[in-house]
Amino acid sequence: MIQVINRAFDILEYVATDPTRPKTLGEVADAMGLNHGTCANIMKTMVARRYLDQVGTKKGYCLGAKAYLLTGNTSYRKDIVEAAQPEMARLTQEINESCLLAVLNGDQRILIHRESCDQYLQVQAAPEKHVYDSASGRLLVAMMSDTELERFVARYGLPPAEIWPEATYLQAFMHEINVIRSRGYAFQESVRHFVGYAAAIRRYGEVVASLSVYMPSYRHESSTAPNVLQVLMQTADTINQRLK
Repeated sequence: MIQVINRAFDILEYVATDPTRPKTLGEVADAMGLNHGTCANIMKTMVARRYLDQVGTKKGYCLGAKAYLLTGNTSYRKDIVEAAQPEMARLTQEINESCLLAVLNGDQRILIHRESCDQYLQVQAAPEKHVYDSASGRLLVAMMSDTELERFVARYGLPPAEIWPEATYLQAFMHEINVIRSRGYAFQESVRHFVGYAAAIRRYGEVVASLSVYMPSYRHESSTAPNVLQVLMQTADTINQRLK
């Protein structure tokens, strides 16, 4: 047996014993009987692969998105989902378009809840998608602080032309970011013939998720688009109130 793989599984199982409580590096290392440096290196890889989330520098680690996605478990960011789900159901019923709730994890936007409409043709959202390639991801990036945004770009780079052609160099990227910030929402018209709107979900003023609506381009009409955006923004505001 390969020892480091066994240790990674042991760590994952230990963190999963109480998934809602973050566990510190020292706590995990001591429970596993590991040197703290060795444990830190293993957990760093698990965070990079999104099997663990690091909840701040001192609060510890909890299960990551990948651990939930592999099993179909919908408990990831359960507190946000519970606050949003009833309002998302009402949103979908009112506009008859699917809506998504997503969070940021590295350079991916992670889908944590979806409400599907009853339209025959729907946009199928991937559980994970590059942040630059979705309205929800662009919204989450734009709502970072300037310092966080600078670090994000330094680590992950600028969007490639095939994903976000209007933002391929820094000046253009910052223009797009500032447009999203000033509007308070993100809009994407994809070459794959769908459009999306995304609004921020906040807790105590901090953006913790994005709420978005997606639809095929042919259903995005000038007469109905303002109502879709208005209902989306109102729903986001209601969820924000529920999260206080």
